[in-house]
Formats: sequence, structure tokens, C-alpha cells
Amino acid sequence: MTGRPGPTTRVRVRRLTGATAGDRRDDLATEEPLEIRVASPDGARRTVAITMRTPGHDFELAAGFLHGEGLAAADGIAAIGYCTDEDVPAQARYNTVTVRLRGPVPDLPSLDRHFLTSSACGVCGSAGLDTLRDRCHPLPPGSVVVTPETLYGLPDRLRAAQGVFGKTGGLHAAGLFTAEGELVAVREDVGRHNAVDKLVGWAALNRRLPLDRHVLMVSGRTSYEIMQKALAAGVPVVCAVSAPSSLAVELAREFGMTLVGFLRGRRCNVYAGYDRVRELVE
Repeated sequence: MTGRPGPTTRVRVRRLTGATAGDRRDDLATEEPLEIRVASPDGARRTVAITMRTPGHDFELAAGFLHGEGLAAADGIAAIGYCTDEDVPAQARYNTVTVRLRGPVPDLPSLDRHFLTSSACGVCGSAGLDTLRDRCHPLPPGSVVVTPETLYGLPDRLRAAQGVFGKTGGLHAAGLFTAEGELVAVREDVGRHNAVDKLVGWAALNRRLPLDRHVLMVSGRTSYEIMQKALAAGVPVVCAVSAPSSLAVELAREFGMTLVGFLRGRRCNVYAGYDRVRELVE
């Protein structure tokens, strides 16, 4: 592929309906690798991540990833662009992003092994809670109050904003909402964690961090990686239509976050941070 990949890819399929068969076109969610590189003013550069993602909002994805991993804040980024280095073949240039930093490339042990990620599992070997404690602090209580009625409306509002999902049926989404349930921004990707990175990257590049007055709603389940990214962005309330992992709940409770799971219809489970859901019926 020499052109810029899009979020959807059209293919021919054979559809079976009962005893009949017919050929038709179908739209799939595109999945392509993205290599994230960082470069410093002195010319040093390094690959920090290779992830499988849905093309689109690639610069936000890079910025959000670096912020979530504590590698570069928004004010530490001078520019982001697709890579034109000589070692990158023409067909891969839209799959390689270089983030030019204002300072030196971070000298962190994690960069020595790179972050190898997939569209499914998040960052492999991601920093544990001990490392997270060194760079993140518990969120203050009481900054945001949500009602059950607000929570119940989030899944439908997120789904209505998923334009690419409507074509393919195969994408995750992350939506940023106000405490009153108004949609602020939404991003889609084949990977749950990538969708969150794109959303955080949007906020970082638009100087809207921390997101301490907002609610994050994600499709699928809530993993440790998603909670880590939300914490780094200052998000106090994280909701999902499916279940959280045990480590996600542990992180939420330790850092004072509200975590809502199985948010479907007019039901949900609140796993942590009950104080932010005011009208909770015991």
C-alpha cells in the first residue's frame, strides 16, 4: 500500500442466507501497524511503540500514548508528523509517526525493550502499580458528581456517535462526556486502548488536560491499561458496557477513581468510587 490507509477497507464476500448464496461488497475496519518514534533536538531518535490500529487520528494516538505512559506531556511536544526518514519505505510512511520533542528522548528502562502492542491486549508488560505510584497521585474526591440517569444514557450516546462502527460493526469506541452526559469527543479503533489514546491525545494537543471534570465511556471491557491511561489524564469516572478486570478495580480503588461496569439499559455495577454517584440506591 503506497497511499494513505483509511479507516475502512472494502472486500468482496459471499453471503449465505438459508439455502441461497450471493456475492456482495462488505466494509471492514482497517487494521494496520503504526510505529511511534520520538526524536530530540540533538538528533537522537528511538522507536517507542509498534501497535496495530485503525488508521485515523494517528497523531492523537501517538500523543495520547506518550502521555499515558509518562513519556511526554503535551507541552513537551514540538511537532508530530508522518515519518520521512530514509529507512522507512514509501509504502510504510503513513504507518510511521515521528513525535519531535522539545527536550531529550526520555532515558527510561521501558524504552530499551520498546512497547510492543496489539489491537487486542494493550501494552504488553506494561508498568505495574508500583511504577504507576511513582508518577500518578490519587484523584481528589467530589470534583464530579453523576446521577444514575446520566450513566444510563451514555451507551446509546456513544453508539450513536460511532460512524465507522455503523459501516463495519467491528470497532471499539471511547467517548468523553461532561458530568451531565453531553458528548465532548469520541474516537474509534480496533483496539480499546488505542481509542482511549486517541481521545487523550486529542485532549493533550488541544490543551484540555487534565480531564478532571469529565466521564470516560468505553465499549467492551475495562482493563488495567485503560484505567492507567484514564488516571494519567485525570479522568475521575470510567464506565464500560462490559466487565472490568480485577487489576482495573484494584487501580480504581487505590487511586480514588469511580469505575462503572456492565452499563446496559438501566442497570450497572459500581466497583469503586461510589461517592461520585449521588443518587445511588443502596
